[in-house]
Amino acid sequence: MSYTAEIDAAKATIAKNGPSWSGIDAESVARMRAQNKFQTGLDIARYTAGIMRKDMAAYDADPANYTQSLGCWHGFIGQQKMISIKKHFGTTKGRYLYLSGWMVAALRSEFGPLPDQSMHEKTSVPALIEELYTFLRQADARELGGLFRDLDSAKESGDQVKAASIQKEIDEHQTHIVPIIADIDAGFGNAEATYLLAKKMIEAGACALQIENQVSDEKQCGHQDGKVTVPHDDFLAKIRACRYAFMELGVEDGIIVTRTDSLGAGLTKQIAYSATDGDIGDQYNSFLDCEEVTADDLRSSDVVIKRDGKLLRPKRLPSNLFQFKAGTGEDRCVLDCITSLQNGADLLWIETEKPHIGQIGGMVNRIREVMPNAKLVYNNSPSFNWTLNFRQQVFDMWQEQGKDVSDYQRDRLMSVDYDATELAIEADERIRTFQKDSAREAGIFHHLITLPTYHTAALSTDNLAKEYFGEQGMLGYVEGVQRKEIRQGIACVKHQNMAGSDMGDDHKEYFAGEAALKAGGKDNTMNQFAAE
Repeated sequence: MSYTAEIDAAKATIAKNGPSWSGIDAESVARMRAQNKFQTGLDIARYTAGIMRKDMAAYDADPANYTQSLGCWHGFIGQQKMISIKKHFGTTKGRYLYLSGWMVAALRSEFGPLPDQSMHEKTSVPALIEELYTFLRQADARELGGLFRDLDSAKESGDQVKAASIQKEIDEHQTHIVPIIADIDAGFGNAEATYLLAKKMIEAGACALQIENQVSDEKQCGHQDGKVTVPHDDFLAKIRACRYAFMELGVEDGIIVTRTDSLGAGLTKQIAYSATDGDIGDQYNSFLDCEEVTADDLRSSDVVIKRDGKLLRPKRLPSNLFQFKAGTGEDRCVLDCITSLQNGADLLWIETEKPHIGQIGGMVNRIREVMPNAKLVYNNSPSFNWTLNFRQQVFDMWQEQGKDVSDYQRDRLMSVDYDATELAIEADERIRTFQKDSAREAGIFHHLITLPTYHTAALSTDNLAKEYFGEQGMLGYVEGVQRKEIRQGIACVKHQNMAGSDMGDDHKEYFAGEAALKAGGKDNTMNQFAAE
């Protein structure tokens, strides 16, 4: 409904209720409605699921239409990211938020900083989703509040052309609300626990849930050792649990992202149940590292499987975990992905040990032989040393091509000594185009960085502390922060406005009229930034 139509609707409601509602202003009601267009988390989940589905179709038509996100660990960080995107690009199209379980564990747990092992409170995940959307809705309200003030000024000055232009901008306002891909880890328990947590996350606004095929109580960060996977049937039950949660809540376009850690996981907690030769359980068990035995070789606690008429004893560790054969990780990844897509998943996530387009694309091509529409969410992880990885990739390529690499030491390529070299320049160009190239060549629909704002917070705080507590003193803050905020047009330089002071003034005026005691008068120090 347009802004004018909202005013007319509010006028009708006020008139219908007689003189006792005469103190209610229809235009103020219309403004408050415009500033709060999403009433519930489910409204958000349904809206953003539609966005993702359209973006997925656009990518299928042309891989240049890939999407991106950054991981955010606080509502304010997510809000500032989206404000920045609208400022620089004029649209939020193709830009999402990512909610990282790693950052929830490290930064949001009541236990204090924790490793990424699903030890944090499961309720902290939906709580962060709700917080992110609270801040994004506030960004909408703040931006619209500024437009309403501009509209009032244009009307007061009699500039009807400008007023009409602002009115059009209000009617066509693009929200800061964007999809969140939310990390549900390995489901925090069995399929029922997964379903219950999925519902909470969807009710908070999540339209996309990312779940991994690790054992829930043995969960590890995808870039650490010691990962243990589950048989496919166990994982598929959790995929179905997520789908049921979406369907129950009426978010029929909800997205399920299934992550496989098989490339780096050499262990399983259990042998899969197999009803017939060649079924999915039998395929899972075929990757086990086994030794042929006879009945006389067996110990009382041994577990054996029968294959091709032989008794095989899977290698079992003191931890009671079973070991996969070395070199089977890629085959297991491909099988995991195909099976997930055949059983309700929408997008795939393959956790790799390095950002190598050839490796990723090779697996995706194998998956697409069975599932032609397969596409990935990919972690552009800060756990990779991107500089070293890409310099070594260029070094290896040059060496294979017979190019002279005698000026370079492969194990020292991270050194600043190489920064201005031809090799480093080519590596940086490959990093710059990695997302575009891998979207085209490796089926990556969505690129995310899991922990970027964790690192930017640490880096910027280090720089400020070094300067402010050192010889620079107050200049360390002014030169390194405030002056840059002003000159780069960072909205937070007016921090009172960002925190909602002007919106509070508007509400005071709605409620109390001329008696309102407003904060935005001539003595408000934020006026020092009015010209910027």
